[in-house]
Amino acid sequence: MKSDIDVLMQKRNLSAIIVFGNAEHNPPMTYLTGGGHVTGATLIKKIGSDPVLFCGGMERDEAAKSNFKVRLYDEFPWIDLFKEANGDTAKANAIRLMKICTALGIAGRVGFYGFSDLSGAIAMFKHFQTMMSSIDLVGEPREDSLFLYAMETKEENEVLRIRKMGKITTEVVGLTADYLTNCQVSSDECLLKEDGSHLKLGDVKSKINLWLAERGAVPSEGFIFSIGRDSGVPHSQGNPDDLMRLGQTIVFDIYPQEPGGGFFYDFTRTWSLGYATPKAQELYDHVLIAYNKIIASLKINTVFKEYQTMVCEIFESFGHPTQRTDPAPLDGYIHSLGHGVGLNIHERPFSGFTASDDQILKPGVVMTIEPGLYYPGQGMGVRIEDTYWITPEGRIELLAAYPYDFVLKMKKWTQREPESL
Repeated sequence: MKSDIDVLMQKRNLSAIIVFGNAEHNPPMTYLTGGGHVTGATLIKKIGSDPVLFCGGMERDEAAKSNFKVRLYDEFPWIDLFKEANGDTAKANAIRLMKICTALGIAGRVGFYGFSDLSGAIAMFKHFQTMMSSIDLVGEPREDSLFLYAMETKEENEVLRIRKMGKITTEVVGLTADYLTNCQVSSDECLLKEDGSHLKLGDVKSKINLWLAERGAVPSEGFIFSIGRDSGVPHSQGNPDDLMRLGQTIVFDIYPQEPGGGFFYDFTRTWSLGYATPKAQELYDHVLIAYNKIIASLKINTVFKEYQTMVCEIFESFGHPTQRTDPAPLDGYIHSLGHGVGLNIHERPFSGFTASDDQILKPGVVMTIEPGLYYPGQGMGVRIEDTYWITPEGRIELLAAYPYDFVLKMKKWTQREPESL
């Protein structure tokens, strides 16, 4: 939580942190400021002190919504900085940052965070390092970032926002199911649009994008809607020209975000329209069994990756390869069980075998559970995913419920006899 930031700074021996970039679509800056239309800002927080937010004068009112002390870049006129740097923009930016740090008395180990153009940042920091020998620039691997540690546990108002995104997500999933099952079906078992032409995967994705937009959600990192072979490749977003057919697995993994780079939700269902082949039904049953066993076994204060071992054991008992039997499998169970969700679609805690033991299912955590099995060579894949919150009291709560039906009954198609499938 935000209240942990000073403790985390102390543990890392940081005298200050500096966050660069926009207040939108920039998780560290969004986390601290609450978002809003503030571009190219610089936020500085000394340990034990409130942050100070530097920005352009045109955005001072937006910056003030953060409730932080706001100071303007105009204190250091750009024309003077540009002259001092002999026309070198990167050096001018470095001089401005030097003057800001000097004005605030920043020295010692300083953590640097935020999203910025990599090339421009490198050019600026090269100059800055030569100017500010009193500052030791500290960078961190993303998975060990101070901010990911702080974001790992959520405040209840943050969970409310994630839950709202979950409601929108499941509503859009329901609309998608209704749309598909109300389509006419051709003699070759392809879905048809109202004009009689074939329904393509891209047509469905356009509908999904519209429904999300109408509800104030943004597919900022896309979403997965894939059928047949592509459903057997976990992160394939699908081929827009694929025809929507009966009896093929459809993986629908949707992870919309609040506008402006806010909170995500993460959710997956797998469908087969009209009927399922015996092999696909067996695959789905194995995933659902694994999902239910994991959910029933979840306990607070357990290291998350212990459940990765458990789900591998379940799938191996059915004869599927996993990361334990093959370190880099392309078939079977090929990813980790889940991850945290927040301002990042993937954040702590992680459940992969290489995750640290301090990534535990503690109160405040919001995480996914998403077992899956994938066989692209057989033209199928299955994943089931929901997002859960561990409440302050230690209950493990599903944030948005939705049915687990695999076969979706087509309302305008007569089921064939089983022996003809």
